[in-house]
Amino acid sequence: MESSLQVILDALPLLLEGTVVTLKIVVISLIFAMVIGLISGLMSTSLNRLLRLVASLYVDIIRGTPLLVQVYFIYFGLPVFLDMRIPAMTAGIIAVSLNAGAYVSEIFRAGIESIGKGQHEAARSLGLSRFKTMWLVVLPQATRRMIPTFVNQSIITIKDTSLLSAIGIAELTQTGEIIISSNFRAFEIWGVVGIFYLIIIVLLSRASRFIERRYAIR
Repeated sequence: MESSLQVILDALPLLLEGTVVTLKIVVISLIFAMVIGLISGLMSTSLNRLLRLVASLYVDIIRGTPLLVQVYFIYFGLPVFLDMRIPAMTAGIIAVSLNAGAYVSEIFRAGIESIGKGQHEAARSLGLSRFKTMWLVVLPQATRRMIPTFVNQSIITIKDTSLLSAIGIAELTQTGEIIISSNFRAFEIWGVVGIFYLIIIVLLSRASRFIERRYAIR
């Protein structure tokens, strides 16, 4: 019987590949989530009632349903409706992006609303349009306050990618399952998988603390 150390060493190359896939999904999904969240957040603070309603419906639907259901709906449900195949990686990124985007939307909304009305009024009194007031005055201040919350959402998104193993994406968790199915050494493999997730999240948390200190975010 192989030693635990040898089992881990043998599994490391595949686990590293799975980690790369996980990070790829996280980075791409968070980029899309930021764009979706910003648009939805601006809609939710708009003076237009219809835009606020659309943003509210999106957030409520996404936050009110489990991510796994969303993954299954996009991967299994949409192809039936659209009569086309959606690759697992594409479906996973879409699901994670939409899910994280709903939470990022609420982060943007809260950040924007945290800026006092006096800032808006001062900018408007200087002749700035609503658009310029938002982009040049409100968002820069709000974004600094939102950074810690963005990092927390990023951590949640990293953990959420493990659910994509349900549709066969070979991210870190799925890779661990594949290895265990061949060597039956669950203790060692799941231990290493957990350590890999821990390292990623600790590094991200440390970076967040550095940014908070660097920019004196309060």
